[in-house]
Amino acid sequence: MAAAAITPWRFIAAGFGSGWAPKAPGTFGSLVGLAIGCLLLPAGHLAVLAGTMVATVLGIYAIGQLPEAREDPGWIVIDEIAGQMIPLLALHALNIWGAVLAFALFRLFDIWKPWPVNWADRRRDEFGIMGDDIIAGLLALAAMFILHRVLPL
Repeated sequence: MAAAAITPWRFIAAGFGSGWAPKAPGTFGSLVGLAIGCLLLPAGHLAVLAGTMVATVLGIYAIGQLPEAREDPGWIVIDEIAGQMIPLLALHALNIWGAVLAFALFRLFDIWKPWPVNWADRRRDEFGIMGDDIIAGLLALAAMFILHRVLPL
């Protein structure tokens, strides 16, 4: 981020500052989402779902307040925070291997951008910016459910 003023909406869009990491801001944003999701999971799946919804609504509104967001700058990572929490919904309880797998699968789908992730990614508005990561999170959740049948998560 150049010389733009740090406003509350810019701070939220930047994943509470994690998006300003000098390298791999999306990974840092995903780690924040993983941490938040792991803190919420012991309270239950509804808590993780509520956290995802709050991050999504805040993200849509915050991104909508930023004219430069139409280009989806790399420092906007609230979308990674919201999307990263979704695959944690496949875990019965918090465990290190389940959290690592949720992180890896989300990052795989977020970076690879298979359809329909790439479809949402082509939108140049707050719904596309948030949507591609929500869809990547849902794909990671589906993969977690499939893997859950063969792995003890």
